[in-house]
Amino acid sequence: MVGGGPVAARKAADLLECGAEVTVVAPELDPALVALAGSTHRLRLERRPYRAGEAATYRLVVTATGVPEVDRLAAADAEAAGIWVNSADDADHCTFFLPSVHREGAVTVSVSTGGASPALAAWLRRRLGGSLGPDLDVLASLLEEGRRALRSAGQPTAAVDWTALLDGELPGLVRAGRVTEARRCVEAAVAAAAHPSPLSGGPG
Repeated sequence: MVGGGPVAARKAADLLECGAEVTVVAPELDPALVALAGSTHRLRLERRPYRAGEAATYRLVVTATGVPEVDRLAAADAEAAGIWVNSADDADHCTFFLPSVHREGAVTVSVSTGGASPALAAWLRRRLGGSLGPDLDVLASLLEEGRRALRSAGQPTAAVDWTALLDGELPGLVRAGRVTEARRCVEAAVAAAAHPSPLSGGPG
């Protein structure tokens, strides 16, 4: 991460959440970065200017200094070395874009505008996250239980019509906090797939 301001702090936090080890290089460091470094060993802060060519020593580079000449230099160094680079406010010098991400347990929803407007991506992510609700992790866990049960029964996970299940009452039951009923709904679908009736036409 080349740059130590608020944008760099936000991007560093996102990368850390994905399990990355992050090095931040900047003459000045936002207090949020310093606080973040105190909470994890995977964030290293180097309070100094960027050194020409050093982007080549990393696997991924993000530039966010707000100084066009420095950002362009780091991006050019990365591109020359075949290293992926995301350059804040300079889509033309990006080889990848960082989406705006909503996480709810095992569920991840990401939104990207291809660098056209990070603000729009963040706005859409907030709208999607708000409309999806806080129960997605429970729903994902129930479906995972069902898939495991099918595999234990020697059946393919595609034996259940998961789309029909999700288009039915299952999400509403979870949203209403009726998790026991929701689990029974999944278990019934799994049981029907694992032990189909001879007249059902299913695998048997």
